[in-house]
Amino acid sequence: MTVPCRLGVIIVNYRTTDILIDCLTSLSVPGALPSGTHVMVVEGGSGDDSAVRIDAAIKENGWSEWAALLPLQRNGGFAYGNNRGLERLRELRGEPEYILFLNPDTVPRKSALPELLAFMESSPKVGIAGSRLEDMDETRQACAFRFPSPAAELESEARMGIVSRLLHRWRIVPDVGDRPVQVDWVSGASMIVRSEVLRQVGSFDEGYFLYYEEVDLCRRAAAAGWSCFHVPASRVVHLVGQATGVTRRDVPLPRRPVYWFESRNRYFKTHHGALYISAADMAWVLGHVAYKAKHLLRRRPSGSPPYLLADFIRHSFKN
Repeated sequence: MTVPCRLGVIIVNYRTTDILIDCLTSLSVPGALPSGTHVMVVEGGSGDDSAVRIDAAIKENGWSEWAALLPLQRNGGFAYGNNRGLERLRELRGEPEYILFLNPDTVPRKSALPELLAFMESSPKVGIAGSRLEDMDETRQACAFRFPSPAAELESEARMGIVSRLLHRWRIVPDVGDRPVQVDWVSGASMIVRSEVLRQVGSFDEGYFLYYEEVDLCRRAAAAGWSCFHVPASRVVHLVGQATGVTRRDVPLPRRPVYWFESRNRYFKTHHGALYISAADMAWVLGHVAYKAKHLLRRRPSGSPPYLLADFIRHSFKN
């Protein structure tokens, strides 16, 4: 007989074993896990000794009472890994009341999960909520957003004061304070979802390999009448870019992977028509050109990934 859990936590690992074990260590601190929590670690087909090392860490540290490992044979992406983890959790523990999707490159503060769960239990009309993500020194990171739009694409890519002021209403990253606030979508690095939402709208779309899958899920939940909130009392350290390398701050950015463009295209095609997509693409290009021109005039490197404009045009306007 399976024992249902109150909160299921899904963590997908792909060649990030060291930082994943740090994440599990932070969850092992007394009081960090609400009662009735079970963690499912999904080893996403790393092709190395990750599964062996994670299994050993769980057993040697005495975490087996609240954590289990699901090794996968292939890397199917973020959505695929989380969905398999949720299926396995349901098999072992039944349907949890809430599911927290947590990145391996995170270190939740002691009260992060209890605060997030308490907010959800006190807010029955909220379907999805996200933690405040921060650096180790407590500097806030962008983690609560508006849905993508042509105006938001222009503002976020241009990164110019006058443009941001003119398009403030549509700015992709709204201003958030120290109290819970409703937003369109939250980062999947630490995102809790009410099980009822997933029963109603489905889980992650596995057509997304990586990126935009949480935007899509929040959009489907919003269409079904569920609200989404940013909960700043739930604080999670996010080691930006350690899991993918795409957004790391300590090294030059690599060329943006094809799956980022494919995910962006899939999101806009799923939720918008051809005219809207064309407007969003043109706004992105205009914003990017303005950003590059600004840095060219100042004779400073832009810091953008190499070949970004050419890659964007190649992958976006061909569809």
